[in-house]
Amino acid sequence: MMENEITLKRFTDIRRELGYTQTDFANLLGVKNTTADIERGRTKLSGKVVAELLKQFKINPLWLFGESDQKHLDTSKTSVIPKVVTVDNSENDNMVMVNAKAAAGYPQNISDTSWYRQLPAFDMPIPEFRNATYRGFQVEGDSMLPNLRPNDWVLARAIEHIDHVSSNKMYVVVLQDSVMVKKIERKPNSNNITLVSLNETYPPYEIKPYQIQEIWEVSSKLTFNVDATTETGLLKQLQQSMEELKKQIAK
Repeated sequence: MMENEITLKRFTDIRRELGYTQTDFANLLGVKNTTADIERGRTKLSGKVVAELLKQFKINPLWLFGESDQKHLDTSKTSVIPKVVTVDNSENDNMVMVNAKAAAGYPQNISDTSWYRQLPAFDMPIPEFRNATYRGFQVEGDSMLPNLRPNDWVLARAIEHIDHVSSNKMYVVVLQDSVMVKKIERKPNSNNITLVSLNETYPPYEIKPYQIQEIWEVSSKLTFNVDATTETGLLKQLQQSMEELKKQIAK
């Protein structure tokens, strides 16, 4: 393949992998109308487009031009450190609480220190919450049942690097447009990251490391409407129902 052909193929592959139409990709990269002419080799791939690919998707320009096998720049160094750390009057870290409504605007305001001031924050005087940055997030939806119920709160510790995640923990994952609680799985030999729900009606899905802005490891939860039904009580009820069902089927 000629150098130009490699570049066009790689450019087209990126668009398809990211799931954009030629028109949407053009809008994203600041190209008029559509990327069709670039993909056919009629229009030169401009420096501006290459810069946008690097800025938005960490695409290595050298890879794009066939000069390198490393597709993404800095994927191993993707920083997921909190963009803003808030402190109290004594300069100690405090815990900001992000409710479900605030979570909708969190990804867009992630670096805006003034935005955090509208959120409640407090100090948790418990040894487990010392020597790290913690943040509280309200759980939406039922994707993490049975461990987390809708409107529960999770208290989570900031993670510095994506390599520090463990497959048996839950995490608050802040993407470019949403905040969610999930398990994180990393397949060997893959750059991608799989987000897994505990509620099996929600299928797992893959994302790229650059889509993540912050990761917080869930260390505890606040749950409300606690009642006296025990898990074992529920299990017994279930087993009795199953036995009755078996008897009916046997008849």
